[in-house]
Amino acid sequence: MILEVAVLEVKPGLAEEFESAFQKASRIIASMSGYVSHELQKCLETPNRYILLVRWQKLEDHTIGFRQSPKYREWKALLHHFYDPFPIVEHYEQIL
Repeated sequence: MILEVAVLEVKPGLAEEFESAFQKASRIIASMSGYVSHELQKCLETPNRYILLVRWQKLEDHTIGFRQSPKYREWKALLHHFYDPFPIVEHYEQIL
C-alpha cells in the first residue's frame, strides 16, 4: 500500500469554501480504481494549512490511474485554485 501525503496551504479567507469543495472532490477520488481511503486534517497552529493523506493500492493508481484520468480534471477544477503555494505531493511506503 502507498500513502500519498500533501500539505495544502489554502489562501487566507477561503478555508470554509475549500472544505465544502473538498467534500465534493472526495467523491471523485473515492471512485478511482486502486483507491483505499483518504483523510483531510486541519492544522491547529496554522489555520489555513491542511494535510491530505490518501492510501492507494499501488503508486501507479495515483500517478497514472488518477492523475491521467478525466476525473482528475474535475478534482483540479474544484480544488487547485485554493492553494498558494501549490502543494508538494510525496508518496510513502510502510516499513514497519
